[in-house]
Order: sequence, then structure tokens, then C-alpha cells
Amino acid sequence: MSLRKKHKAAIPEGCEGLEIKVTSSTCTGERVIGFYDRRTRELKYGELVQSDSDIADFYEKYGLKYEK
Repeated sequence: MSLRKKHKAAIPEGCEGLEIKVTSSTCTGERVIGFYDRRTRELKYGELVQSDSDIADFYEKYGLKYEK
């Protein structure tokens, strides 16, 4: 449990309207979550995912609703 209050970060500039996607490495199985641009096929602002709670934390960080 964190003693500091979590604040919501603004969605990074240029990422508004992009979908959030979790990708997985075929070699290591490492998962990364970030904002996915379908036009350029680029994952922006990627963060390492070690558990499902990390995915929920990513959504909460940007003030978005997480649906399983």
C-alpha cells in the first residue's frame, strides 16, 4: 500500500483517441502495454506488464475505464 496519493496523469500528447494494446514477445513472453497507433503500427509510451494488476494500474494512471 502506498502512502502517497496517486494522481492521474494526462494522456500524452498525440495519443488521444489511440487504442490501448498489450503486446507479447514471441521469444521471451514479456508483455508491454501502451498506446497503439494503427496507422503507423507503433506502440507508444510502453510499460512492462508483470501481472494483470499492472494493466489495471495503467488504465487508472490515465483516468481511463478498464474492462476485462
